[in-house]
Amino acid sequence: MAILVLLVLLFLVIGLISFFITIYNGLIRVSRNIEKAWANIDVILKQRHDEIPKLIKICEQFTQYERGTLEKVISLRTAAMQATSVASKAAKEGELTKALGGIWAVGEAYPELKSNINIMQLQTRISGLESELADRRELYNDSVNLYNIRIHSFPDMMIAGAMNMTDKDMFQIAEEEKKDVDMTLNLPK
Repeated sequence: MAILVLLVLLFLVIGLISFFITIYNGLIRVSRNIEKAWANIDVILKQRHDEIPKLIKICEQFTQYERGTLEKVISLRTAAMQATSVASKAAKEGELTKALGGIWAVGEAYPELKSNINIMQLQTRISGLESELADRRELYNDSVNLYNIRIHSFPDMMIAGAMNMTDKDMFQIAEEEKKDVDMTLNLPK
């Protein structure tokens, strides 16, 4: 009888240890998925940041009156590349996306720019990157949401608390960045 009780206790201890190991590994997995999703966003942002100087260089050849728009895009690109937190990077990238819309508006006023094969290729490339970026942001936010749910769900919250896991921020665009781009050009009169 004592051996049976000992075996039951041993089975319970092994079961509890296995249970906690499974929860721990699951929390690590969702945490690493967030890091992977963010790294994927960084790859697309880097590609977009690499294309912007090419776009500016071509635009400068055609648009002598839109220097302010081009300088703003360059400034925002630099700020976005220097942002470190998810919230600040999201805010700066939103501003950059809006400013890029201003470049496309400039292109509408200059038919020779609009019809330039290089600008059309860059516009297609940057638009494609924007679409990929939207998909990656969605995956990142899904990963963050799953992580945040898990660290607040019982029994995961006990292990998450012991590991000092806290909520992660989602990649959100500020409300002012969601507004339409001003398509007014400041051409000389």
